[in-house]
Amino acid sequence: MDTQNTSRSSTDVVMQTVDGIPDIQPGDNLPEIILAALDTNRQSLDDGDILVIAHKVVSKAEGQIVDLNTVEPSPEALRLANELAKDPRKVEVVLSESSRLVRTSKRPEQTEGTIIAEHRLGFICANAAVDESNVDAAGKVILLPKDPDQSARNICQALEQGSGKQLGVIITDTFGRPWRMGLVNVAVGLANVPSKIDMAGERDAYGRVLSVTVPALADEIAAASGLLMSKEGKKPVLIFKGIDWQKSESSARDLVRPQQEDLFR
Repeated sequence: MDTQNTSRSSTDVVMQTVDGIPDIQPGDNLPEIILAALDTNRQSLDDGDILVIAHKVVSKAEGQIVDLNTVEPSPEALRLANELAKDPRKVEVVLSESSRLVRTSKRPEQTEGTIIAEHRLGFICANAAVDESNVDAAGKVILLPKDPDQSARNICQALEQGSGKQLGVIITDTFGRPWRMGLVNVAVGLANVPSKIDMAGERDAYGRVLSVTVPALADEIAAASGLLMSKEGKKPVLIFKGIDWQKSESSARDLVRPQQEDLFR
């Protein structure tokens, strides 16, 4: 259930990096690591703070890492790999993470082709979010958490217990965008934070009644996090202070457009 009639931000919104997060290994207790870093940095959490966490550290802690040397490509993966000049083992992992392939292509100027897939969780993205960046060894790829919303809830609950504050958590990944160049961070897992806000019935700055205005609050925050959450900077955790929001039983899947509304399917 999404929160309605909620302001998107107060006058001042502050973004803070949480420095000192080490390289995460499978089995690490990520909430404990975050709380320890906050203590070392003398940073405090307040009621209403939202922590934005790159999915890579969540996936690493949960062991969502695949060694490509253990992957046996299927005939379909071998066929696609040949067409797209991609590693057939990675293609096999993409297929295993996908519910369907939306589009595959390779232009003459590309050294490697593109796979746009529907991830098993419903997200439409390149390579079903299978990624080789920020892995500590060659030949390994990182997957999304099995259930990013549940991961966010687990992390949020542990952080709330450790801090005594009421918090929100957004887990992010970096997606491309149809009809626009460049990448932005988007929400793939949520705890407490509304996915979007229905502003229908409210008025704009000139008094006109809004009818279909629905800001994607979680994606707005996720996109802003990309300003400080660089791939090379090892800053996978940010704190947002000053956002005006109310607790919501939402899911990042609420942000996936239903297929019946897809005009380009």
